[in-house]
Amino acid sequence: MKEYLKALNYCLKNGKDVKSRAGKVRKAFGYQMRFDLNKGFPAVTTKKLAWKAVTSELLWFLEGSNDERRLAEILYGKKRINLKDKTTIWTLNANSKYWKKYAKFKGDVGKIYGVQWRNFNGVDQIKQLIKDIKKNPDSRRHILTAWNPAELDRMALPPCHAFAQFFVYKKRLSCQLYQRSCDMFLGVPFNIASYSLLTHIFAIECGLKVGEFIHTLGDYHIYHEHFKQVRIQLKRKPKKLPILKIKPKKIFSYSIDDFKLEKYYPHASIAAKMNV
Repeated sequence: MKEYLKALNYCLKNGKDVKSRAGKVRKAFGYQMRFDLNKGFPAVTTKKLAWKAVTSELLWFLEGSNDERRLAEILYGKKRINLKDKTTIWTLNANSKYWKKYAKFKGDVGKIYGVQWRNFNGVDQIKQLIKDIKKNPDSRRHILTAWNPAELDRMALPPCHAFAQFFVYKKRLSCQLYQRSCDMFLGVPFNIASYSLLTHIFAIECGLKVGEFIHTLGDYHIYHEHFKQVRIQLKRKPKKLPILKIKPKKIFSYSIDDFKLEKYYPHASIAAKMNV
């Protein structure tokens, strides 16, 4: 994860301070990181990655759900009646003052990522993408997008990780993600892990091996209230990357227990408040 730490340090040292919708940030624009998925799974090691949060959110997206309480069910493995006091990484967005007046039910987050993935104006992008990768692996049209301009106002949060392209060469599947808005301390390590896992899942489904995950950052930033945590993290020495173990299944049949990080020995967690 040296690539990530290099980007984090560059933003801290060279970014420009501005006011944003969610608070003061230090920001820069345009950066690319590359991760060879054959050299280990790119889970951050200078702090602990919330692995179950990563896997549960990705499975929730793949379901096409718009229900934050369904995410809680996947994460905690319980029915929602027993989850009234349990939160997820989407709880704040679901309950934000801006969005609550638009929500159609408790937990509704609108037409966010998973909804667009599974029903973009009637197109199931996941099924179509898998079909196309299998049928025509050399195509330049293996695209997954969550950015639907016609429905941005119907989302609790417009997509930050907006557009991904998949690439096949020598029976290896690679993914490049364009992320328009990048919270470097809390969000980016999570996004790296999520799309790297998605690449593994797609590769299994398509009978391929994995290649690279390439992460292209648009507006990448550090919130001022995270400066202390960032400086702590940058002082830590990265550890060896863990190994991802997956119990292979059909793509819509996975549970969070099917994904394990072996030999993952990160530094301790660094607490920080999420900006909404």
